[in-house]
Amino acid sequence: MGRTDTLLEAMTIEEKVGQLNMVASTLAITGPGQLGDIREGIRAGRIGSLLNHWGADEVHSVQRLAVEESRLGIPLLLGLDVIHGHRTIFPVPLAEACLFAPDLWEKTARAAAEEATQDGVALTFAPMLDVARDPRWGRIVEGPGEDPWVASQMAAAKTLGFQGGDLAAANSLAATAKHFCAYGGVTAGREYASVDVSERTLREIYLPPFSAAVAARTAAVMPAFVDLAGVPMTANVPLLQGWLRRQLGFQGVLISDYNAVAELMNHGVAADPVEAAALALKAGVDVDMASGAYVRALPKALERGLVTMAEIDASVRRVLDLKQRLGLFDDPYRRGSAWPHSDRDSERRELARDVGRRAIVLLTDRGSILPLSPEIRRIAVIGPLAEASREMLGPWASAGRARNAVSILEGLKAALPKCRIDHASGVAIAGESTDGISRALAVCDGAQAVVLCLGESAAMSGEAASRSDLGLPGRQLALAEAIFDRGKPVVVVLSSGRPLTLPKLFERADAVLATWFLGVEAGHAIADVLTGRHNPSGKLPVSWPRSVGQIPIFYRQRPTGRPTKVGEHYSSSYLDVPATPQFPFGHGLSYSRFALVDLRCEPNAAKAGEFVEVSVTVRNDAAVAGEATLFLFVHDLVASVARPILELKGVRKISLKGQERGRATWRLSTDDLSFLGPNLEPVLEPGRFQIHVGQSADPDSFLTQVVELEP
Repeated sequence: MGRTDTLLEAMTIEEKVGQLNMVASTLAITGPGQLGDIREGIRAGRIGSLLNHWGADEVHSVQRLAVEESRLGIPLLLGLDVIHGHRTIFPVPLAEACLFAPDLWEKTARAAAEEATQDGVALTFAPMLDVARDPRWGRIVEGPGEDPWVASQMAAAKTLGFQGGDLAAANSLAATAKHFCAYGGVTAGREYASVDVSERTLREIYLPPFSAAVAARTAAVMPAFVDLAGVPMTANVPLLQGWLRRQLGFQGVLISDYNAVAELMNHGVAADPVEAAALALKAGVDVDMASGAYVRALPKALERGLVTMAEIDASVRRVLDLKQRLGLFDDPYRRGSAWPHSDRDSERRELARDVGRRAIVLLTDRGSILPLSPEIRRIAVIGPLAEASREMLGPWASAGRARNAVSILEGLKAALPKCRIDHASGVAIAGESTDGISRALAVCDGAQAVVLCLGESAAMSGEAASRSDLGLPGRQLALAEAIFDRGKPVVVVLSSGRPLTLPKLFERADAVLATWFLGVEAGHAIADVLTGRHNPSGKLPVSWPRSVGQIPIFYRQRPTGRPTKVGEHYSSSYLDVPATPQFPFGHGLSYSRFALVDLRCEPNAAKAGEFVEVSVTVRNDAAVAGEATLFLFVHDLVASVARPILELKGVRKISLKGQERGRATWRLSTDDLSFLGPNLEPVLEPGRFQIHVGQSADPDSFLTQVVELEP
C-alpha cells in the first residue's frame, strides 16, 4: 500500500475535506507572521493549502505546524500568484508576448520559479492562457494576446519554465494553467461577465492553449470565474470532467479561483453552500480556494447523498499525489533553503532588461528623432509616467518592490549622462487638474527633443480593471496637444496594460512606442531603445483598434459574402472609421528596413502526412543591424467550413547586419492544414492553400504562394 492509500485509510472526513481547503494567509496584508486563527486550522488538519504566504522563515513556520503538530503530519501546499516574476519583476505577459520567443518566455518563468521557491512557494497560479480580443477587459494584460497558436506556444514554454525537469526539485514551481476557459470572451469586456461563444470558437480558439499546457504536464488547472453559455466553469462537468480529464487525460489538480465555489450561488445554480460544494466537486474541482464551502458543506453534501466518499477520495488523492510529486513528503522544508536570494540577482535583472527592451513595440516613427543622438545636449522628459517607478511593475507585482524599479527618467539619465534632462509631470495620471501644464511647457522650451511619458496606472489593468473608454485617462491628452503645439520633436512613450485608442496622438507625434509595464528594469530597457543601444524588435500580439467601436477586433476573421471594400457601401465596413485596425497583429517598426523576396514552397503539391518547406529571403536595406520577425499564415481557399482569411502557423526570427541578407525556413506539415469540419471533428481536406509570409498580418506585407494538398 502506497503513502497516499495509507493516508486516505487513516483520514477522517474532516481531514479529507481539509486537504481540499485552500485558505488565504493574511501575510500579504499584515506582514510576516500574522496568521491569526489559521494556525489552529492547520494543526487540526482543516487546511491543506495556504495562499499568499511566502518568505523562507514564514513558510517553514507554518509548515512545522502541519508536519509536526497535526495528527497525520501532511505538509501544506503553499501557493502564490507569480505571474511575471516574484522579486525580480519581468514585463507583464502581454508585453512578453511581443517577443514571439518561447526560449525567453521559458527563461523568465524559470527565473521566477527560482526566486519564488527560495521564498518557500511551491505552486503558482500561472500561466494565464486566456486568448483575448477585447482590450476593454483588464486582464488582457496577463495573457498572450489574441492568437491561439501564440497562446499555445506560451503555454508550453511557461509551464516548462516554472516546473523544470523535475517537479520535486527545490527550485521547481508547480504551474496552474488558467483560466479554463474562454474567460477572455466576457460580454462587452466587462470583468466576471457571462461568456457565450460558439462551440467552434471554443474549440478552435480558447481550448488549444490548455491542451498545450496539459501536453507540457502542467500540475494544475484553474477554472474561470465566469459561466459559459449559462454553465459556470466551476461546475462545468462536460468541459472539466469530459474534455479536460477524459479526452485529454489530465490527472492533475483542479483549483477553483478565489471564492468561486461559493459564488455558484450568485450564478443561480446552487441554493446554498452544500449544493455549491457538491456541484464543484462533481465537476472535478479538487481544491476550494478561499470560500470555505468545502470545509463547511462537503460533509453535509455527503450526508444528503449529493456526493460520494469515492468522489471526495478521488480529489484528496490528486492533492496528495501533487504534494508527493513536489517532494513535500520527503522534505517539506526543501523550498526556502536552497540558496540565498542574492546569488543570481544581477543575472535575473539583466534578463529583465533584455526581455523588457525586446518587448517594446515601435508603433510609429517618422525617422526624424529616433534613435536619440549621443550628441544631444538637452531633452525634456514630461508626463505622469516619467518618474512613476511603482507603475512600471504592473498589476501583479508579487513580492516585487517599487524601490527596486527603474523609472523612465532614471533610465534616461543613466543612458545620457552628458545630456541635461529636465522633468515635469504636467498632469496626474487620472487627475483633472491642468495647473501643471504651463510648467511642463516651460521645461520643453529649451529642449532639443521631448520624451512624453503617458498612459495608464498599473491599477487600471488587471483583474477588475475593465475600461469602456480606451483613451488616455485624466487630462493627459490635453498635455500632449499643448506640447505638440510647441513644435518640438516629440517621442511618446506609452505605458499601459492594453492597446489605447489614440489616433490623434499617432498622427502628431514624431514617434510612439508601446512600452507596456516592463518591470524592475523598465527605465533602462526604454532608454536602450530610445538611444539606439537596442534596435526595437517587439511585435504586437494583438490588433490595435482605432476606436472602441471596432472591438472585438482581431486578424483571424472569416471571409464574408460582402468583403470590406473602401468606397463600396454594401460591404462589411463602418461609416465613420476604416474597418482595419490602427496597427495590425504583428506590427512593430525597427531602425532597420527589412524587405522580403523570393518566397518558395517546395514541393508545391503534397499529400497527407508530408511536409512542405517554406522559405523566404530577408534583406536588411538599412545600415543598422537588426532582428526581423516573420509570420507564416495559411488560408484554405475552399473548404467544407468557411476558414479564417489568415491562420498563424509559425514564426521565425532572423538577425541581420546592415545591408545583409539571409533566408528563413519553415517545415510546414500538411497536418497543420487540418481543421474542425462541419461536425467539429478534425478533417484534412484536399484543395488549394495560400501560403503567406509577412512581417505582420497586414496583407500589404505578404509574399504569397499556393500549395496543393492532393487527395
